[in-house]
Amino acid sequence: MLGGDDRQAQQPLVTAVPGGFPMSGRDITYHRFRFPADRDGGRADGLRAGPDGLTPDGDAGRVTHTDPHSGTTAEYAAGTWTSPVTPVGFAVTELVPSWTADTPPGCWLRVELRGWADGTATTGWYELGHWAADDSAVHRASVPGQEDDRARVAADTLRLTGATVTAWQVRVTLLRRLDAPADPVLRTVGVVASTDPATTADAGTADASTAKAGVGDTGAWGRVLDVPRYAQRLHASGETRWGGGGDSWCSPTCVSMVLDYWGAGPTPDRYAWVAPPGPRPQVVHAARHCYDHAFGGPGNWPFNTAYAATHGVDAFVTRLRSLAEAERFVAAGIPLIVSAAFTAGQVPGLDYDTRGHLMVLAGFTAEGDPVLNDPYAPDDERVRRTVPRAPFESAWQAGSGGIAYVLRPESTPLPPPPAQANW
Repeated sequence: MLGGDDRQAQQPLVTAVPGGFPMSGRDITYHRFRFPADRDGGRADGLRAGPDGLTPDGDAGRVTHTDPHSGTTAEYAAGTWTSPVTPVGFAVTELVPSWTADTPPGCWLRVELRGWADGTATTGWYELGHWAADDSAVHRASVPGQEDDRARVAADTLRLTGATVTAWQVRVTLLRRLDAPADPVLRTVGVVASTDPATTADAGTADASTAKAGVGDTGAWGRVLDVPRYAQRLHASGETRWGGGGDSWCSPTCVSMVLDYWGAGPTPDRYAWVAPPGPRPQVVHAARHCYDHAFGGPGNWPFNTAYAATHGVDAFVTRLRSLAEAERFVAAGIPLIVSAAFTAGQVPGLDYDTRGHLMVLAGFTAEGDPVLNDPYAPDDERVRRTVPRAPFESAWQAGSGGIAYVLRPESTPLPPPPAQANW
């Protein structure tokens, strides 16, 4: 939805992403703001800096909001942080935001993006989500129906279709119902900007793909991280309220696996509401708390990382150029959640069709083939799969443009990024 005003047009630019162009023809950058440290780099209206992030202050405005999914109307205190204009150094085709925040009962946040070029806003503001950790204030949802001659919103992604965009700006509004007992807190917000995803032909061989992004970390070859194995299909005949049940729960199942790998999964009291508990109640809990009420499923990328971050881990969405980049994470002990699309037999070992499926990249064989925790299995024992490197890389890059969720405790360092930083 177009909206907002032009008061940010004179804000200073942040420093350009360092390092120039990547070794491949694929441009990807990721930039994140952390709070409270980066508060004054943008514009804060009605927000103050607390020890853990930004939160509404005494100057927060008042807004009335009606939840379109419940019809409930309430009055909220609202404060907004608008980022500086952030240049990327290339013509962007897609932007995907992600964030980490605390939203106690009665609180939620709204995330918006707009594009810039040559010092001028070239799009209006588009809403990329209304998010809350629970469903007591609003129904967590993307915002459909946003399309014009410049861009369109596809759930969690802003696709630039007509506008020239070489920089972006993000705006986050924190909202607290007037009778809520506690304030929301914004900890981080970031955006991955990219050019069009690689085609299947571009990503057709492992050697070519590795060369495009430079040498990875062969220390990851022969290393498989001990990620627990959870099968989403165990839930196929159980709870159906959040996307029809387990057959559509690949993303929250993967998030549950990686949270438990880090020992950060929800405690039993948080999912005690699940009744009957079924084979793994934390997966049902994750599906509910990742569910996008507009899209009708729990696969919204930033909703999944935001859910993960409510468990004390750092979490964000980015894009990687190849398995060579993914190797750096595995070598650092960090499993990735990746999104691929393929038909049965296109990736040997994956015998089903999917237009988009999330899996955990748990490691690599000694020969460099990916070792996956694929939740689309009939039972936990058959979740672990090894697949050939080249066709899997192609299905990942062509299917989602290399989307990856990164979840890790702050005590585990990220690997050094490439020159054109995408993490």
